[in-house]
Amino acid sequence: MRFNLPQITPHLRLGWQWPKALRAMRHRNFRLFFFGQLISVSGSWMQSTAQQWLVYRLTGSQLSLGAVTFAGYAPVLVLSLFMGVIVDRFPRRRLLLITQIWFMLLAAVLALITFLGIVEYWHILLLATLLGVANALDMPTRQAFYADMVEREDLLNAIVLNSSIFNGGRIIGPALGGLVIASLGEAPAFGLNSLSYLAVITGLLLMRIKPFKPPSNPGTSLAEFKDGLVYLGSDRRLTGLVGMIALLSVFVFPFTVLLPAFARDVLGTGAEGYGALLSSQGVGALLGALMLAFGGDRSKKALILLLARILLAAAVIAFAISTIPILSMFAMLAAGFAFITQLAVTNTSIQLLVPDELRGRVMSAYTWALAGFWPLGSLLIGALGDHFSSQTAVLLSAAASILLIVIGQIWIPANTDME
Repeated sequence: MRFNLPQITPHLRLGWQWPKALRAMRHRNFRLFFFGQLISVSGSWMQSTAQQWLVYRLTGSQLSLGAVTFAGYAPVLVLSLFMGVIVDRFPRRRLLLITQIWFMLLAAVLALITFLGIVEYWHILLLATLLGVANALDMPTRQAFYADMVEREDLLNAIVLNSSIFNGGRIIGPALGGLVIASLGEAPAFGLNSLSYLAVITGLLLMRIKPFKPPSNPGTSLAEFKDGLVYLGSDRRLTGLVGMIALLSVFVFPFTVLLPAFARDVLGTGAEGYGALLSSQGVGALLGALMLAFGGDRSKKALILLLARILLAAAVIAFAISTIPILSMFAMLAAGFAFITQLAVTNTSIQLLVPDELRGRVMSAYTWALAGFWPLGSLLIGALGDHFSSQTAVLLSAAASILLIVIGQIWIPANTDME
């Protein structure tokens, strides 16, 4: 009797195969990053929820909410573009280890002074600023690091899977944060976040990364910085993608800064309701990430961007006029879906358009547009909320989002090739 072993052996040799929607998980380094982030991101969202609630409890000012966000992201606006040169010159894993340890220490300090009852508003502003300095390096490094962990054809999948973690954490973190705040106060939320960074630090240390190859003939930092800007400006698609994220970051995305005011003053739901609004946004974002994981590669990216902007405008309008908690939660769900779709498709499109030697500098422009302009929008909407009302401020944000739909189509029509 003759056994057909050649047909069996290849199957056994292949072993477990990840489904297509999870194909980035076949890379060991990405799996380590994924599971480390899964824990760390939930802690980060818990801290963000607790920090905003603490600020509003201490000050009662919507402008103060915007000012903390401004302090946390203003360093990104100032430093992020220049950080791209560092990202292209040094090992990205080493840079990420530095930033994660820095984040862990800052969270521990905030937990301690809050626990001791000596925390003041200026302490939060200072710590947020120091966090922003580290973020100016961490964000472009993290975006460029995807190319170190996975192959080019798995980039979109890796980005959306990581987005699913980010937004899964947005579901879990704020919900837990609201419960922890209501029962124990803000300090335990900050302490748990500090501990959560150990997961991602461990994952980074366990990775097997190819030896870093520094630029063979590096010029001056200023010359390399200019090279990145020249390359960015030479492609209409790149300038359109980065420019639209900058505009959305100023006029639309920061409406979430006013969620504590909506939860307390408009919906009357308190800290738990605030956490529920953030979690609803996370559910929508997770659904958006899953949609892209299963079908994003087969879709026209420019068309997806247009549809996401239309949905975002509708969601912001609905949230602004709603006074019913469940309807507000559905509006936040739709906003989260549109938000993550916009960011993941933009991120992937940029990554596919740039060569690896310029990746750090171009991705620093993307993070500069996203996180650098966000603080300006946070201050703007916070001031509008104090001057008019939180609902009026968000309605103005919705009006801006409608205008940006038109601008986006002029810049990058829905039939544009983004590959």
